Amino acid sequence: MKRALVACALLGLGCASAQTPGAQSPAPGERRDGEADVAFPSTYEAREAPPVLIRNATILTAAGPRIENGSVLMRNGRIAAVGRDIDVPPGARVIDASGKWVTPGIIDSHSHLGDYPAPGVDAVSDGNEMVSPNTAEVWAEHSVWPQDPQFELARAGGITALQILPGSANLFGGRSVTVKNVPSVTVQGMKFPGAPYGLKMACGENPKRVYGERGGPATRMGNVAGYRAAWIRAAKYRDDMEGDPARRPTRDLELETLAGVLEGDILVQHHCYRADEMAQVIDVADEFGYQVSSFHHAVEAYKIGELLRERDICASIWADWWGFKLEAYDGIQQNAALLHEDGACIVIHSDDAQGIQRLNQEAAKAMAAGNRNGIRISYEDAIRWITINPAKAIGVDDVTGSLESGKMADVVIWDGDPFSVYSKAEKVFVDGALLYDRLDPSTHRQSDFMLGILPQEVMP
Repeated sequence: MKRALVACALLGLGCASAQTPGAQSPAPGERRDGEADVAFPSTYEAREAPPVLIRNATILTAAGPRIENGSVLMRNGRIAAVGRDIDVPPGARVIDASGKWVTPGIIDSHSHLGDYPAPGVDAVSDGNEMVSPNTAEVWAEHSVWPQDPQFELARAGGITALQILPGSANLFGGRSVTVKNVPSVTVQGMKFPGAPYGLKMACGENPKRVYGERGGPATRMGNVAGYRAAWIRAAKYRDDMEGDPARRPTRDLELETLAGVLEGDILVQHHCYRADEMAQVIDVADEFGYQVSSFHHAVEAYKIGELLRERDICASIWADWWGFKLEAYDGIQQNAALLHEDGACIVIHSDDAQGIQRLNQEAAKAMAAGNRNGIRISYEDAIRWITINPAKAIGVDDVTGSLESGKMADVVIWDGDPFSVYSKAEKVFVDGALLYDRLDPSTHRQSDFMLGILPQEVMP
């Protein structure tokens, strides 16, 4: 139901909302009854843009086979048509993309842009609330600094949307926020309207390393005990809130977020490296009746590909990062390819301010690793890893992530093969508006922070 409601909000279908308070990022102008319903609503509005027809391109739609010499028509911020022999509508701008490629906008399911902005100094390091193993009450958006110049750099790499997560020190790190990668003075102006929130959780080494000498958890069994104790309290809170109005408990931000997960409105994004721990997290989810949307940094996902497919859980992974701590030692370059063989949902994510600028190359590396080892991965497969699959993991695949009529016109024109190290994103459209054109410096926007830096202030 949640995804249908996202589509309603974004496509203007006028659907009735039955969401739990606080579970969604409200759309612009959306107002519902209840105190939590209007908290931090999105004020994002798509830019006005004329119709645009891109033609003579090689198109990867992320929804079917590639189209040679194809066209994409964008109108009113939406994909109006994809195929061949599309007529030019009146007033449309026509872009001849001969020799170029077109894909959906790239989506990063795991980013900390804005929460760990550049310059990377302690004064703006706001991504990890390391004061308690359970900080489900914090929201990543309250740390996002929209002037982070890394947003512009990511846009130049074709990134049109991203999920910004709290860090992974805590068992429960807090809520994520999904944003459109657009210039804005406020984070509300970037918030992806109608996108569901996520809950960042973490297992393995991080929580026990941070809290082992601070009251725990000190072990992996302590991690699991911490999850279960919190879910027990959340279930009681949910039941009490739904009970006799005269006996409802005082509103609790931590339990409100956890109850949102139990209601299926907030998506669990679980940092977890080892296969055995992922299987245990799935058992915890079964015990309390919620769904894990994606395991992040899942370097051992290839060991349980069939389980992930059966449970409809995405694996958000790197192409080749491994070995930087013990729980990452069994990471292999063929992770994505083996998951592909098992039919699982694969997401190539960044977790890195530089990696997000080249997610197309990360997907290319994972594709090449499979093909070198006899597992055929096509371009049509690999483009899904950085478009429609991350859209699914963060709950917006009904409205973006592929080039299909009616979806948001989030589109990238590449100056060559998007899986070549030599190719660059040439034009980036968000909701049909051209927000970056490599050939037009007037579109190379800089945040106010960058404009305020004079050479003598940053150079000796």
